[in-house]
Amino acid sequence: SFSQGFCYPCLISAPETEECVLHPELCRAHEGIARDMDYAQSHCLIDQIVYLADTGDIKVGVTRSTQVPTRWIDQGTTQAMVLARTPNRFLAGQIEVALKQHLPDKTNWRKMLLGLSNADNSLAAVKALVIEKLDSSFESFLVWENEVIEIQYPVLAYPQKVASLDLEKIPLVEGKLTGIKGQYLMFDQMNVLNVRKFGGYQVLLKV
Repeated sequence: SFSQGFCYPCLISAPETEECVLHPELCRAHEGIARDMDYAQSHCLIDQIVYLADTGDIKVGVTRSTQVPTRWIDQGTTQAMVLARTPNRFLAGQIEVALKQHLPDKTNWRKMLLGLSNADNSLAAVKALVIEKLDSSFESFLVWENEVIEIQYPVLAYPQKVASLDLEKIPLVEGKLTGIKGQYLMFDQMNVLNVRKFGGYQVLLKV
């Protein structure tokens, strides 16, 4: 499977796997160009949120307004703050690219699963700092309110270190489920399983 559960023909043709899913700055739906314009109308040509999130490090990201807070939960975010709102995915991607010079745009999954947070820098302080570095052409899209969304997860105890399980190498996974955070199941032997990674696989669950 490709791209979390798609076959190869779908990978190169389905709107759900178009390049702007991972790279919103490459979206061309606003120019009338997309694999499926009906899909683009409901996914790319609607309000997009550029946000800051604490997932162990403070990172920048983009998601559809309809995916708040689902996207943040999916990433294991403990705190999130909206930085900008744009009318299409391309503009949100442009802002994200500008901010990627100063912040990561990827989740450090190990830090996230260890329960670490960037307590030294508040989201509001980081937001004020990066806004100063943005081009003035983005000013009309900025959200000045500093509302912090806090998210908690059902985790009994965070491990001191984590080891990622691979179902292709270890087809039988056993253990006591001790937590769920983001895309991961956490087990008592400090093993974690990225459920999203194995989209398209058939598994049998025994309790």
